[in-house]
Amino acid sequence: MIEKISKNLNVDEETVQNVIKTSTTTVGIIVKDAVVVGTESQATAGYTVASKMAQKLFQINDFTCATISGGVADCQYIVNQLKSFSMLKQVEEETVPEPRYIANVTRNILFSGRSYYLAMMIVGGFSLKKNKGELFGIDLLGTFYEEDKFISFGSGSPFSLGVLEADWKVDLTKAQGIDLIKTAISSSKERDAASGHKIQICTIDKNGYTQVQ
Repeated sequence: MIEKISKNLNVDEETVQNVIKTSTTTVGIIVKDAVVVGTESQATAGYTVASKMAQKLFQINDFTCATISGGVADCQYIVNQLKSFSMLKQVEEETVPEPRYIANVTRNILFSGRSYYLAMMIVGGFSLKKNKGELFGIDLLGTFYEEDKFISFGSGSPFSLGVLEADWKVDLTKAQGIDLIKTAISSSKERDAASGHKIQICTIDKNGYTQVQ
């Protein structure tokens, strides 16, 4: 996989490997009638902690959020594009765009700019049409993943995924989901040197986006 991606991007395999192992931990889970999405707040530059207060969780609209991992400038640009496209869509159709629309826009941006944007993103939200939470993952090639349980990206993701595999279950409440996110990300912070400091969490349900911490 690494070799294929490096050839498509025309960059060396080490660069691609570093992006895929991007230094962060982002997590999204499906709970009963909602999604819970979280990340930590450490930004690294090589072996240096560049920031302990990095924003990695963003509200795109009232019913959709996105997490970032990879090149910070690239990710911030994409987030701004998503907010703009969401607002334009809302003005045109007089309704808030669905999470799937935002995920597809993310995929299109990353696919069309695959030689420029080094980003892996989780898009999570609540679909008013389907009356359920939705989770999508998009990698640096624009590959589109739809998950019905949970997803995690970043260098700390193996540790979070271990917790999620063991403890996620159907019909978790939002409170239980928040606790599970905290446990998963805390596990990554304990074992992954590139993940650390404050945990950022939001929930999204039929009433919209809520920043938990």
